Parts: sequence; structure tokens; C-alpha cells
Amino acid sequence: MRRSPGYGATLSEQIYVGADHAGFRLKQKLVDELARLGYEPVDVGPKALDPADDFPDYGRPVAAAVSEGKVRRGILTCGTGLGMAFVANRFPHVRAAVAWSPEIAELARRHNDANVLVLPARFVSEEEGMEILHKWLDTTFEGGRHERRVAKIDS
Repeated sequence: MRRSPGYGATLSEQIYVGADHAGFRLKQKLVDELARLGYEPVDVGPKALDPADDFPDYGRPVAAAVSEGKVRRGILTCGTGLGMAFVANRFPHVRAAVAWSPEIAELARRHNDANVLVLPARFVSEEEGMEILHKWLDTTFEGGRHERRVAKIDS
């Protein structure tokens, strides 16, 4: 089985994915793309578009799964990405990064070991979202001087 260049895990790695109403369409595309790449996306919802959906209801299960070590990575999307990041980063050991470009996703992984990708659905196209996803999946944590800094987050 081919290994994921970004994390050293096999492509059958589970990745939790969630969204609110603003990120629903992009979430569907992300889930499809993860499956196409050989990952096992766990879609925590919503299962249907509902304008009354609230981001904490879908951000919490993704962040909890990463925080508890059930999965190594998660992906969230909402309108700006900010609400989901606020929720996710309240959980221990979660480093959720809002990425609006492949370069930001790469730096979030390389320098900050971001384990939750947050996409601002109102500010990236579906095509840009896929480019950001790929860059985040394919980038490894650089370690070195960054390890000390990342370790201070949870201390």
C-alpha cells in the first residue's frame, strides 16, 4: 500500500471531517476527495444542508477525536474558518489552522504541526480547497527548532 507523504500513515488513515451550513458543499467535496485518495473520511455532518446548523455542533466531534488520539488529523470548514478554529483549539493537543492558500497549509504543517485543517468556505473556491487539502496532506512537520515551540502550546 502506498504511504501518505505527509504523515507517514497509510492512505487508509481515518480523517474526521465536519462543517456548518456555510461549509457544507465544500465538506462534501473534501469527503469525496479524501475517499478518492484512499483515506477513510469520517463525515460527522451535517448530512444535509440546514441553514440552522451551528459550527460548534460539528467542530467538537472532529476536535475531540483528534484530542483523544482516536485519529491523527481532522478537517473542518465554515464560512470564515474562524468559528471552527475557535472551537477546535479549545481541545488539548489540537492545533487547528485556518488555511486560505496552499502556502499557508504547508507552513501550518511544516512549522506548527497543524493536525486540524480549517478551510474558509466563503473565501476559497472548491478548486482552491482541493489544492489546500493536498498540500496539507502531503507536508510533514519539520521538527527541529519548531518542536520546542509546538511543545509549549500544551504546557
